[in-house]
Amino acid sequence: MHQIEFWFDFGSPYAYFGALQIEEIAERYGRTVSWRPFMLGAAFPVTGMRLLTETPLRGDYARHDWQRLARKFCAPFSLPAGFPTGSAKPGRAYYWLRDHQPAVAIPFAKAVFHNYFGEGIDGFSREGVLRTAAECGADVASLGSALDSDDLKQQFRAVTDEALGRGVFGSPFFFIDSEPFWGADRLALVDEWLSRGGW
Repeated sequence: MHQIEFWFDFGSPYAYFGALQIEEIAERYGRTVSWRPFMLGAAFPVTGMRLLTETPLRGDYARHDWQRLARKFCAPFSLPAGFPTGSAKPGRAYYWLRDHQPAVAIPFAKAVFHNYFGEGIDGFSREGVLRTAAECGADVASLGSALDSDDLKQQFRAVTDEALGRGVFGSPFFFIDSEPFWGADRLALVDEWLSRGGW
């Protein structure tokens, strides 16, 4: 089956809303979704962009927009008190799970998003990541041993380098075959692209 690549940073509210929609869209067209977390902050020096919440006017608009999207999708939404928080640990955990317990990886990713944005619980610490992984049935002892290892850190850096090398500069970012789409607001366009076979 052809895949839809879903590149995202776990700390991105727009990626949260993208995660709520992408699998339903993929299923309609007989596709699967490849979930690919990366570190969005690595793109900032390349693009000259900065955190949305630190950008005058845009940050205020985004906070309004997130609440509006939550109402549209009837989705829970609550920013954690410390938002934004570095998301390297859940990103590294996802790839360890993908490689060692693949059946747990996507449920873990969905749970991380739900806890962080749906419940407003900052679970990006080591303890929070392992707690979420345990709730999803992960081998927490093995994951905990690997989570801060140099090998896993290097793997996550390599994934982020891959993202930048392919032109991924925002979160969420989707590839339909080789066609790039940036932003959760492009999912309607993704749907139409798949329906029409492109244009």
